[in-house]
Amino acid sequence: MKEQTEVRTLKEGKYVMVDDVPCIIIGFSTSKPGKHGAAKARIDAIGIFDGQKRSIVQPVTAKIYVPIIERRSGQVLSISGDTVQLMDMETYNTIEIKVPEEIKDKIEVGKEISFLHWEGNYKIDVR
Repeated sequence: MKEQTEVRTLKEGKYVMVDDVPCIIIGFSTSKPGKHGAAKARIDAIGIFDGQKRSIVQPVTAKIYVPIIERRSGQVLSISGDTVQLMDMETYNTIEIKVPEEIKDKIEVGKEISFLHWEGNYKIDVR
């Protein structure tokens, strides 16, 4: 799911759709309006699920899509290799998510962890 908003309302740390991929904004800068044009905004972002860096330049009055990403919690059922099997605490569905190397030691069977969900994509969110 996604909704539309004006470019001028975006901030660093918020989500935005770039090339139909949900991203988190890491840099946001605006230029002054010129003699014949409107002010422009440069948005630098990193893909939430793929980690790829993307950037766009848009007028500050343009409309842009913002993804609606759900933050949920789940209980760790099992750990095998680099994947974790979680049970969603709201829907009680079981899902498998790849675990990044840097947070493998923080995950234990039986504990609750938070994860991000957007249109069938999942990512463990450890803050």
